[in-house]
Amino acid sequence: MSASTENSRRSLFVPALGSLYAALHTTSETILRAVAGIFLTIHGSQKITDPFGAAEMVEGLGFYPGAFWSLLLACTEFFGGIFIAIGLLTRPAAFAGMFVLLVTVWFHWVTMGEGFSGAEKSLLWAAILFFFVIRGGNRQSVDARIGRAF
Repeated sequence: MSASTENSRRSLFVPALGSLYAALHTTSETILRAVAGIFLTIHGSQKITDPFGAAEMVEGLGFYPGAFWSLLLACTEFFGGIFIAIGLLTRPAAFAGMFVLLVTVWFHWVTMGEGFSGAEKSLLWAAILFFFVIRGGNRQSVDARIGRAF
């Protein structure tokens, strides 16, 4: 056991839990990535069946031409969610999803005037995706299996 691991265990209120935490560290991160990706895919599945259906809405936010941005939104949520879930091109997929979510923060907080209560869920999801922008897919990802990461 390394000195840093030993020091970490000493700082725990229940040092015996250190082994459990260490054993589940990667698995818990993988579960968070998979759940975030699956949820984003589910959310995007409504848009991918009608990829131009949000054209008017995105133009209302100032994104022109609406058909292009609507298609990009649908693909980002649906395919980006799949990529995040399996850990393929994790960082770029998470970055694209985070960008979409930050636009929804702006939409709810500023455009709709709902403030924090309207943007809270989007802020939380953007923070989760930011984590994967920085961390990548971890060793339990397609990126790790192919030996390449962004």
